[in-house]
Amino acid sequence: MKKIIISTFLLLSVTICNASCQQKKPLKEVQSDEENMNEDTKPITGNKLKIRIGEKTFTATMLDNATARAFKALLPLTLSMNELNNNEEYAQLPKNLPTNASVPASIHTGDLMMYGSSTLVLFYKGFSTLYSYTKIGKIDDVTGLVTALGSGNITLAFELHN
Repeated sequence: MKKIIISTFLLLSVTICNASCQQKKPLKEVQSDEENMNEDTKPITGNKLKIRIGEKTFTATMLDNATARAFKALLPLTLSMNELNNNEEYAQLPKNLPTNASVPASIHTGDLMMYGSSTLVLFYKGFSTLYSYTKIGKIDDVTGLVTALGSGNITLAFELHN
């Protein structure tokens, strides 16, 4: 009986050790944004957003998800946005929004996302990330975005585009 208990314990120990030592899938094997696209990340046809930065106005396409719809319900909205990491502007929204966060394969210039449930982020430079975001839209033409944002904190006005 003692041999059976010891054998069972050794087998269980080896199984647990093997399971905990398995290699995780590398980040490079993460599917592309297009492969990950589902009903929450597909653009809504004809659902446009105007983003005014000083004298410059950009048009963005909103996605068809609960977060984008909740953000749209807050519009029009003017926010003082803070610069962070030389690649993004962010601001706290007046209320929490529903989210469905995931780690994107990469961030693209012009991405409009939520970090957590109340922080709106507009990215003006692309990069790889390990942080989770909920996508809500993307600026259609990012030409002049970096110049319009300048360097530092700035005020942006968001409204629906007719």
